Amino acid sequence: MERSLRNVLVVSFGFLLLFTAYGGLQNLQSSLYSEDGMGVATLGTLYGAVLLSSMFLPPILIKRCGCKWTIVGSMCCYVAFSLGNFYASWFTLIPTSILLGLGAAPLWSAQCTYLTVLVLGNTHAQEVGELGEDVVNQYFGIFFLIFQSSGVWGNLISSLVFGQTPTQEATPEEHPESCGANDCLMATAPTNSTHHPSQELIYTLLGIYTAIGVLAILLTAVFLEATEDSESQNEAETKPSRLGSTLLSTFKLFRDKRLCLLTLLPMYSGLQQGFLSGEYTRSFVTCVLGIQFVGYVMICFSASTALCSLLFGRLSHYTGRRAIYVLGAATHLSCILALLLWRPRSSQMAVFFLLPGLWGMGDIVWQTQNNALFGTLFQRNKEAAFASYRIWEALGFVAAFGYSSFLCVSVKLYILLGVLAVAMVSYGTVEYLESRSPVKTLMATQTSQAVEEETGTAM
Repeated sequence: MERSLRNVLVVSFGFLLLFTAYGGLQNLQSSLYSEDGMGVATLGTLYGAVLLSSMFLPPILIKRCGCKWTIVGSMCCYVAFSLGNFYASWFTLIPTSILLGLGAAPLWSAQCTYLTVLVLGNTHAQEVGELGEDVVNQYFGIFFLIFQSSGVWGNLISSLVFGQTPTQEATPEEHPESCGANDCLMATAPTNSTHHPSQELIYTLLGIYTAIGVLAILLTAVFLEATEDSESQNEAETKPSRLGSTLLSTFKLFRDKRLCLLTLLPMYSGLQQGFLSGEYTRSFVTCVLGIQFVGYVMICFSASTALCSLLFGRLSHYTGRRAIYVLGAATHLSCILALLLWRPRSSQMAVFFLLPGLWGMGDIVWQTQNNALFGTLFQRNKEAAFASYRIWEALGFVAAFGYSSFLCVSVKLYILLGVLAVAMVSYGTVEYLESRSPVKTLMATQTSQAVEEETGTAM
């Protein structure tokens, strides 16, 4: 387990560095490149490429290159996107966003597969009497504790750099209708979204982000051990002809009705992340306070997700994942209603920081529990299951950024509300089916008998 934990830490810190750079840059896209909607168009194109790559690339790359080198190669695509921002235009941002999108799905599928294989391929969990599901949850909790803190550092860097921009006056209080839930992208009132940092400061920030991304690639390539799934490897050796049908494995998995019911969970995850990074940062924070506050506000979101990730990973061991899902849904429901009713003012500074903190508490539920749920329910088809997960999460991002320039913020919040409600009903149905599964019941009975026998032997 010490060796497994070391590899978990290497993956975690590699992602920490990579998304310190990318996460901070993504949060600024809609504010830096608001002219003609280039920022949200870039993000929409990016996740459209994620959607396409999720259908084909992850299973093939993981089987051919292994999880380690799939992660390393995908990280290079993220660095290319940072380089594309040095000369921001439609001809640089769109191609590099497509390249990043093609690498994002294999990156996350390889990461999820790698962590799952570390647990299920390790006999330590069985030796100490732990369920594989519990150890998977703990590993994902450790990963997301470290990974989610990337938002703190990435946003802190952008805030410190852009903090050198001359302070602008706050948005006049007589024009509150131009910001918040009432923002329909047609307001002509003056807002702080029109103030931009100097090109020199932008180049400084991009240089820092690019260097951090290169460091992430080197860390992963040098220190991460290659861990293969022996089951998949044996299957590939005995049935080499199946490699050609890997393209269809993602779609074949949809024959499982559990996967069909669970599709709205990752889709909602993409929608809510897209709303926070695209709408909240622009229509609430930048519109009222200015772009220099985006990083500070998003630090609260990242700090919340980092602190709650390990907590929820361990808490699910005692409460079960159902209670964690209910907590996440209740938290986001409260935030959505608050955003619908709130009329942001520059004098309400604390609210700008409180809402992302609460949003992060709910977001980490979808991040940790969704990954662990897909990993444990579809153990025999991990690559295809995680690829399907990324397809629907990417579809949520594409939808969020796609309708960003056409709908009012209030309508987007109502969409989030509806998808969240249906997703939770579908998830509850899957839990009900799992509880009545004969295999699940048999496994629970065998585990109980084993515990009783071990207790009797000890006595």
